[in-house]
Amino acid sequence: MLVISRRAGESILIGEDVEIQVLETGSGRVKLGISAPRAVPVLRNEVRLTRDQNRAAAQEVPLDRLATALAQLRSRP
Repeated sequence: MLVISRRAGESILIGEDVEIQVLETGSGRVKLGISAPRAVPVLRNEVRLTRDQNRAAAQEVPLDRLATALAQLRSRP
C-alpha cells in the first residue's frame, strides 16, 4: 500500500487515466474528486460489499423455491 500526504488542491495519478484530487480536508474528513474513464468503475467500498453480499444471498436460494414463490405470488388476487 502506498501511503502519501496530500493537501487540498493536490492530486495523485493511477496509471495514465485515473486522477484523484484532494478537494477539501477538515474535521476528520477528506473530500476527493476522482477523474476516470467511463469504462473504469469507481465505487465506494461499502457499496461494493453490499452488492457482493446481495449477490451471495441471492445465489443461496434454490431455483425451485423461487419458482414456488413466484407461483404463489401470481395466484394471489
